Amino acid sequence: MASPEVDNAGYDLIAEDNGVVRHIQLKASYVGGKTASQKVHTRLFGKPSGCVIWIYFNEDTLELGPFLFFGSLPGEKLPSLDGLKVAKHTKGDQGGFKAERPNIRVLPKGWFKNISSIDEVYEALFGAPLSCLHNTRV
Repeated sequence: MASPEVDNAGYDLIAEDNGVVRHIQLKASYVGGKTASQKVHTRLFGKPSGCVIWIYFNEDTLELGPFLFFGSLPGEKLPSLDGLKVAKHTKGDQGGFKAERPNIRVLPKGWFKNISSIDEVYEALFGAPLSCLHNTRV
């Protein structure tokens, strides 16, 4: 597992399995939350098999799911940045001006694929169903 500077490299962890290396940015929201987008560093788009996993959780039970996935097939780079807005700082300066963050893009929720289980997250990441790997002998 990698330990990058806080969002400086565009990903939170690196995972490898089934011959695929994934640079993964993790995001989280509570079920029922109104978050409509996530901010993603442009460096993630240059990583092989970069992706974003948006994890929803139940505030009361902390149960995970559903999940949202933004990424390409294993081994492929993320889709183009074209069409994504440049993010702005959340706080304005003394005059209220919110400067752009040129290395950060706003990724709308509609660009993510809905995934219902952790097994499906694994399949999206590594291209093979997790259940197949449970049945193999070493």
